Amino acid sequence: MATIRNGNRDVLLVVDAQVGVMRRAWDAPRIVANIGAAVENARRHQIPVIWVQHTDEELVAGTPDWQIVPALAPAAGEMYIEKHFNSSFEATSLEEALADLGATHILLAGAATNWCIRATAYAALDRGYDLTLLEDAHTTETVELDNGATIAAMSMIQDLNLAMTWLSYPGRKNATMAAAAVGAGVG
Repeated sequence: MATIRNGNRDVLLVVDAQVGVMRRAWDAPRIVANIGAAVENARRHQIPVIWVQHTDEELVAGTPDWQIVPALAPAAGEMYIEKHFNSSFEATSLEEALADLGATHILLAGAATNWCIRATAYAALDRGYDLTLLEDAHTTETVELDNGATIAAMSMIQDLNLAMTWLSYPGRKNATMAAAAVGAGVG
């Protein structure tokens, strides 16, 4: 069983809002604007913001595609976590950073819904954190399968929003909420 985190400190985790990821993502301009609103609300309410950047052979550290999208400007002093796997927890310093902040509740935004957002959400819950998925601040791209079928990005987004509403973990809370509600004491 997971260690249940005591306390109620929120942290906004922005995962892979990178140029190369968002370029192909569904409704990216709106999602980026919603992430930006969540970040501004978090800062206004003294909720720490942690930026996660994926690095691999397609997103090479330091390249233009690896950079956070220009519309989102991390503030001086905000934490960065570099990851190499879908989950923001795997082989990173995220858990230590959350412990240092006294975080017990993760507000989650970013990309890609069906990969890194899903993996990070489940990993957070498995590790005993409460989790709120920002329902209008995560995105992905439509997936084309080898058999010619497609899975629409919007369907994957709706599926994860629904899952985060109905999952049940002992001693933990999970929910969804709009990015504009960050800091309003809901979620």
